[in-house]
Amino acid sequence: QVQLQESGPGLMRPSETLSLTCTVSGYPITDSVYYWNWIRQPTGKRLEWMGAIAGSGSTYYSPSLKSRASISRDTSKNQFTLQLTSLTPEDTAVYYCARGVAVSSDYTEFEYDYRGPGTQVTVSS
Repeated sequence: QVQLQESGPGLMRPSETLSLTCTVSGYPITDSVYYWNWIRQPTGKRLEWMGAIAGSGSTYYSPSLKSRASISRDTSKNQFTLQLTSLTPEDTAVYYCARGVAVSSDYTEFEYDYRGPGTQVTVSS
């Protein structure tokens, strides 16, 4: 069974850099079929795709976040990590990691089949 679990700090200050890790069990993140995504949902708003890393290690980012987001991985631990710089209160959201397949040729839209439970990140001074 595939399971994903997010981990990271819950409270951040403006201008800080957020680092979240997704630990995957039951499936190798190096497999070429799936993409490993970070998505978030601010309270009362829709889900927002942030970026993804492919089994090859290639990365893809939302144009609105490309300059601030970075995704990396540790294949020995079957983990992938999101770093988000220059935080503002608008980055307050529940952050999820998810496994998906690409449904657009520019690798910005995915269909997800497994998702972690999510972790709340609050940015406040």
